[in-house]
Amino acid sequence: MKNVFISMCTMMLLIPWTILILRKNDWALESPTAEIMILSYAGFMVFSGIFTIITYLKIDRGALMKICLLIHCLYAVVGAAAIFLIVFPSSS
Repeated sequence: MKNVFISMCTMMLLIPWTILILRKNDWALESPTAEIMILSYAGFMVFSGIFTIITYLKIDRGALMKICLLIHCLYAVVGAAAIFLIVFPSSS
């Protein structure tokens, strides 16, 4: 069971990068679709950060989990900032 959680944390490292592939399509650059897609990816990044923190604290504190924890925490901060900027846009 321990290896399943470690594998999930490791595989979740690659998923946010798939937005670069999707953003090459014209339909992904249009207004409602772009915001929904960015919010979805940002939500996933925040979720994966929380999931990795819980996995690190409760299940395993190995070297791979430390690397995953560092990267996922960075993802979570960037995802939370993206959500904040979309939900509360600047009024200029």
